[in-house]
Amino acid sequence: MQSWYGLAGSGLRWLYDQRIDAPALLDQEEWFPGGADFAAAWRELRNEALAVAGMLDQIPRFHEIMSQQSAISDNDGRDWRMFVMKAYGAKIPRNLDRCPVVASLLERHPEVVSATFSYLAPGKHVPEHRGPFRGVLRFHVGLSMPRDASGKLGAVLWIEGVPHYLDDGDTLLWDDTYPHEVLNATDKVRIALLLDVWRPHMPADMAALSSVLVGTVGLIAQVRPDAFAG
Repeated sequence: MQSWYGLAGSGLRWLYDQRIDAPALLDQEEWFPGGADFAAAWRELRNEALAVAGMLDQIPRFHEIMSQQSAISDNDGRDWRMFVMKAYGAKIPRNLDRCPVVASLLERHPEVVSATFSYLAPGKHVPEHRGPFRGVLRFHVGLSMPRDASGKLGAVLWIEGVPHYLDDGDTLLWDDTYPHEVLNATDKVRIALLLDVWRPHMPADMAALSSVLVGTVGLIAQVRPDAFAG
């Protein structure tokens, strides 16, 4: 039986599907031109992410932040840790203080509603799943993308079954309500910056609903900031 979270996600996806018709992959220049600033700063962002990785065992696992994500985070005994700096509009000051480059970019780009350093342990598999909310887009910046024993990129993101291998500094803008999964088939941690970006060009009713959803989740994050702190 589906959990309440799964049922709510299915309902939201159905509702947005009726009003927004968009592909899984989107053109960054049209849908998130601000992404160019994050891409240009990827080396500085990597430095901050690597500095944070020095306290990796203190960074919460995804399911420790959000228990509803246990099926994809606590599924194989390998860690998926999230250093959240902004969560649906709510800033996490303690974490942003450690990452001034991220903080500066977020100030310049308020369309970014969430920002997280994602640390995927060696061998970690995130099973296929779908995000619930089409009001935001996912922007992925590769920061430390490991290679396998043969020297090939060894961390893969499948979106609708299509594999994507991102290198250091590579970016991808996509809709995470489409089925996707991740595998880090290397012996090193895969580090990426994940941004949730406000979707432009939404119908007025969907923009209003999205504002309510973002505001509600952001309020919860403001009430419990310690859940995100590293």
